[in-house]
Amino acid sequence: MASLWFVPPVFVKTETDGVRHGCNNTRAALEQLKRWTRRGPRWHKAWTLCLSALEGDPIDPHVIRKAFVAAAKEAEMYLSPE
Repeated sequence: MASLWFVPPVFVKTETDGVRHGCNNTRAALEQLKRWTRRGPRWHKAWTLCLSALEGDPIDPHVIRKAFVAAAKEAEMYLSPE
């Protein structure tokens, strides 16, 4: 049950104002997804991909990263890397 790493990290908002979190692997992405209250279709896709990868399915980390970015934007949690 290893995490798949992706580069560059995806920066998202946290519960603390002004604090951002950089997700760079499937386990960290899944932990962030758990915290979000807005859960649309992109959230479900990212959730499914992260879980599948952690269960050992051979999924390209770039696919997971792309899905996580889409979910973060959908949930208005995405922050630009700067």
